[in-house]
Amino acid sequence: MNVAAFPIEEWKPDAAASLASLDGDLDALGEVLHAVVHSGAGVSFVVPFAIEEARAFWIEKVLPGVRAGTRRVLVARHDGRIVGTVQIDCATPPNQTHRAEVLKLLVHPSARRRGIARALMIAVEETARAHGRTLLTLDTWTGSHAEQLYRSLGYVTVGVIPRYARGSLTPQLEPATIMYKEVG
Repeated sequence: MNVAAFPIEEWKPDAAASLASLDGDLDALGEVLHAVVHSGAGVSFVVPFAIEEARAFWIEKVLPGVRAGTRRVLVARHDGRIVGTVQIDCATPPNQTHRAEVLKLLVHPSARRRGIARALMIAVEETARAHGRTLLTLDTWTGSHAEQLYRSLGYVTVGVIPRYARGSLTPQLEPATIMYKEVG
């Protein structure tokens, strides 16, 4: 595992050197999401799922939160190209400013099994702490590789919700495991 080949950084779209580099990042993020959905991951989308829909998700749903400062996006790059990402949503009510929700841990299928997901999760915990967030919550497919990863990182299972969401490649409803970790 050579995670050093995949540096992790916070995505700063408005600090991009040019509009072309922002477009390149949006294309790469769209490609990662598209590939992950087509590989069967349960990340809110179902096939058919066009690359244009994947790119639109980043532009319409993620970018506004990043610009508003309520969402932090971390990316892993290989040769300058984004191959993995994770987010924390900090848009919480006034009595919950100590927590954030982990969203969309995605690693392109061609870059898996190299420690990128683990490195992204460790980095997102550091990012959360740096922004005063000491409790992280998430949901994941029950029995998935991601659930095993989260447990290995110290996330605690709260419970399982049956028939929570449809799989990306099948109409079958899958259970979700709800987890948390105190990172303060």
